[in-house]
Amino acid sequence: MNIEELMKDEIVKKIAEKKEIAWINKKEIEYREYEKNLPFSDEELKDAEERLKRFAPFIKKSFPETEETNGIIESPLEPIFSMQKELERKYETEIPGKLYLKMDSHLPVAGSIKARGGVYEVLKHAEDLAIEAGMLSVTDDYSILADEKFKKFFSGYKVQVGSTGNLGLSIGITSAVLGFEVIVHMSADAKQWKKDMLRSKGVTVIEYEDDYGKAVEEGRKNSDADPKSYFVDDEKSINLFLGYTVAASRLKKQFDEKGIVIDKEHPLLVYIPCGVGGAPGGVAYGLKRIFKENAYIFFVEPTLSPCMVLGMETGLHEGISVRDIGITGITHADGLAVGRPSGLVGRIMDSILSGIFTLEDYKLYDYLRCLDSTENKRIEPSSCAAFEGVVTLMKDEITRKYVEERIGKNIENAYHICWATGGRMVPKEDMDKFLKTYLK
Repeated sequence: MNIEELMKDEIVKKIAEKKEIAWINKKEIEYREYEKNLPFSDEELKDAEERLKRFAPFIKKSFPETEETNGIIESPLEPIFSMQKELERKYETEIPGKLYLKMDSHLPVAGSIKARGGVYEVLKHAEDLAIEAGMLSVTDDYSILADEKFKKFFSGYKVQVGSTGNLGLSIGITSAVLGFEVIVHMSADAKQWKKDMLRSKGVTVIEYEDDYGKAVEEGRKNSDADPKSYFVDDEKSINLFLGYTVAASRLKKQFDEKGIVIDKEHPLLVYIPCGVGGAPGGVAYGLKRIFKENAYIFFVEPTLSPCMVLGMETGLHEGISVRDIGITGITHADGLAVGRPSGLVGRIMDSILSGIFTLEDYKLYDYLRCLDSTENKRIEPSSCAAFEGVVTLMKDEITRKYVEERIGKNIENAYHICWATGGRMVPKEDMDKFLKTYLK
């Protein structure tokens, strides 16, 4: 890897200078072409959805907050039209169409988007072990997994994960309820309250002074040394990815309930905060499978840790870290503080992602205050990165040209979804501090 040569690329140069960018993916192809060689079959996506349905009785029994949804872990889709007007006024730009907030920030169990993939992978691992031991059949009522005999069985196994916080919460909480011994390897930027919450659930938390990459590396090494340990790999896990894809069919159901139709005349534009890429990648893939060429997906990253756009622009994917171009990866967007992207996700996104935006940290808190004052809703600062996508879309010359060429006048009928990735479990005192934080 020749860094000097890479820096001749105008986009890479701007990334290295920590400048905000609006990047359009030049490798995006027509969806009918992409469908000819899918990385995952519809059967695999359906299998993930069916597995979560099988586990619904166990989830309902183990997590009372899911009782109303009968054990289905899902979040609200809320219109935020008042915020839409305020964003237009504040940033002097028009946002044509209707703006919604997909509140994975308030998912049951773990209070973040990680409650999708993280919970799913732990449940699948538990199912595999129990079926192999002859203790469970797919035709059983899975509420029996809450019985003491299963907890005793799972206690003979370990689950480990490396995390900046939210994935650790989802893996730790779910694994502990099942009875697994759980070890979460956490990077320096993980919030203290997340570590405290995990420990209160009986989870072992190992802290590292280094970044997310080190936590994953050490966690993987620790787990590989133990034949009874299972490592949840945020960088490479297909099971995590498939768990996240289920969000798409759930969103489609919410659209149907609201009478929202997505087609050429009514396009869907989605903006998702991105760290290593697993969660946004899985959601993006699921959405493209359902809404095909009528869905346009954008990721949003902090300028201080823009690993996915760096990996995709250079084509090096996991072969390059933001540190290689002089960026530390330290950001207020702790959930997005990842230096090296998932190669699995980056390569899948090469053909279907529309683009990536980056933003300075101070905007995270500005957007949070705007959401709080206009809609009385609070999410994690990291989640607020999503709003940069919808604000920049019509304001930046590059993205405006993309909209004109790909969507045209149909942008007037668009549905914009900002994906809130975390926030429900943030302690009130921490949230109050966030609302009073000004970086500029």
